[in-house]
Amino acid sequence: MIVLDIETSGLNFNKCGIWQIGALDLINPLNVFLDVARIDDKDEIEEGALRVTGKTFNELRDTNKKSQKELIENFFNWFNKTEYKNCICQNPQFDLGFLITKSVKYGLEIPFHHRAFDLHSIASFKYFQIYGKFLIKEGKSDMGLTNTLKFCGLEDNRKTHNALEDCKLTAECFSRLIYGKNLFSEYNNFKIPEYLVQ
Repeated sequence: MIVLDIETSGLNFNKCGIWQIGALDLINPLNVFLDVARIDDKDEIEEGALRVTGKTFNELRDTNKKSQKELIENFFNWFNKTEYKNCICQNPQFDLGFLITKSVKYGLEIPFHHRAFDLHSIASFKYFQIYGKFLIKEGKSDMGLTNTLKFCGLEDNRKTHNALEDCKLTAECFSRLIYGKNLFSEYNNFKIPEYLVQ
């Protein structure tokens, strides 16, 4: 299974672009993918995306970087060499939605399965099992990555978003939620909560 995260120039699949893709193979977590590109000339850049990623308008349009199409092709080439074709994402609708939209635009064959593991749903269900309720704020689920990390005994120390770092955090949470075990040694100092230990 592939843990996947992308960084984009905004939230709209059709109007914004992908500038970074990070992924790791959960079966072999040392097998990672991280690459960056420039977004397409017509892609929009939202101010919120610049704040979250710490990037500038010029960095996202840097003509010295490979094209968005090449970035996706490189990722698909890496992906095709992995054994299991399901993805694990914090929010698959976002990550896979962007990749599918861009793949259709460029005429690329999509290598991943249409079903994905959703960390948000897994964490929400586990939270419900323990507390008898869902984590809700203002009528909506509040189990974003920051609260999922907290629930899993981790801290959100990210100043800006990076696709590979977010993949590692997602994979660590998945391991703690499903197996009650630590995955990466760099998170050893964060104790797994008793309610997740099996």
